[in-house]
Amino acid sequence: MGGFFGTVSMCPCVNDLFYGTDYHTHLGTRRAGMATFTKEEGFQRSIHNLENAYFRSKFEDELDKFKGNAGIGVISDTDAQPIVINSHLGRFAIVTVAKITNIGELENEMLENKQHFAELSSGKTNQTELVALLIVQGKTIVEGIENVYRKVKGSCSLLMLTDEGKIIAARDKLGRTPIVIGKKDGAYAVASETTAFPNLGYSEVRNIGPGEIVSIDAENLEQLRKPNEKMQICSFLWVYYGFPTSSYENINVEKVRFTCGETMGKEDNTDVDCVCGIPDSGVGMAYGYAAGMKKPYKRAISKYTPTWPRSFTPSNQTRREFVAKMKLIPNEAILKGKSVLFCDDSIVRGTQLRDNVKMLYDCGIREAHVRISCPPLVYGCNYIGFTSSRSDLELITRRIIQEQEGDMNKNLEAYATTDSPEYKRMVEIIRTKLGLTSLRFNTVENLVKAIGLPKCQICTHCFDGSSYF
Repeated sequence: MGGFFGTVSMCPCVNDLFYGTDYHTHLGTRRAGMATFTKEEGFQRSIHNLENAYFRSKFEDELDKFKGNAGIGVISDTDAQPIVINSHLGRFAIVTVAKITNIGELENEMLENKQHFAELSSGKTNQTELVALLIVQGKTIVEGIENVYRKVKGSCSLLMLTDEGKIIAARDKLGRTPIVIGKKDGAYAVASETTAFPNLGYSEVRNIGPGEIVSIDAENLEQLRKPNEKMQICSFLWVYYGFPTSSYENINVEKVRFTCGETMGKEDNTDVDCVCGIPDSGVGMAYGYAAGMKKPYKRAISKYTPTWPRSFTPSNQTRREFVAKMKLIPNEAILKGKSVLFCDDSIVRGTQLRDNVKMLYDCGIREAHVRISCPPLVYGCNYIGFTSSRSDLELITRRIIQEQEGDMNKNLEAYATTDSPEYKRMVEIIRTKLGLTSLRFNTVENLVKAIGLPKCQICTHCFDGSSYF
């Protein structure tokens, strides 16, 4: 997915930029970059690969080279960025959180118009450069960003650092990914995650709306384009991506996870000894589940270190399986001979949970019950960079549908409908394949209720195929 942070201050901003960007590290594992601007030295930029290292270790030794009171930074699961552009709109650096599903179509259109691409990512067109080229087709920056909104299928939120020392922030036209504004004395900031604000002294001002464009400097916030009425913010932000202390649309991640667990727990009369969350994003749900069931919460699995990457992110299957196995350590003293109910955020491929279950039985667990805080992932995501999957067949649900129907695209609505015969059969097959004593998923209705926004404002496409471009 990815996340970004930008700040404009009356004072040098480099420390805030460095730590504010670092607070988004949980959102990506491939690339990171920062850019600052001064009138004397122009743009300073640095980009690093994070696949075998971490943000702080890559950038800490370079901080002295960055100068200025304005800067933007990004953690990216896709392209090398920021990109620096010189155009008729002036010079600017740009970062994006984007998934452009029609990138081939847009690329061909630009090449036919005799435009060219200078930045390639692994031999492919850099999405952020493509967005920048769409922007410079406009007569103004606002007109250019509206051109992005019109042409991009998928999603795109962005920050631009201008040669006037200002930041332009533009949220995806349907608000699929968030941008929040923060303020402290003499400075404004914009971020994907509100987690970046407290320790840097920023207070949350407001969310940028879907399609809204704002300009900030150290003292002023100016709206350049009003927000759109429709919103499709990604529900998976609360299920998985978000850090527990973050809020989107003023709704806290940990509270949503707790509520999902508590609601399911109150309806669950399974006889278990304790409840355990699979770190990290299953923990909040498990606390709620234990409260709802009135069962003790025990830390039967611990994550050795927060520096292990997201286990679904590496594109190599062997690497994914290795990461899934190595980062979690079971506590045999709690598990042996016990019936334990485990909470997790989702089942994507089934790789991680399958290996975890084997590990649990190796520790002598008597029964392994699993509860998932979202519904089954039946539909691939066309809107944000959710996984590195190249095919819907990487989803365990679609592989089962392929086995049952002979066509992975057949009867999807039936399989996505809670308690339909097809749904029950699919869940039972998943349970059997993973070696679980029992398996239950949350419902779309309960997830939407826990988030607290109207269903029409939340993207639940991966569960029910309901969203749109």
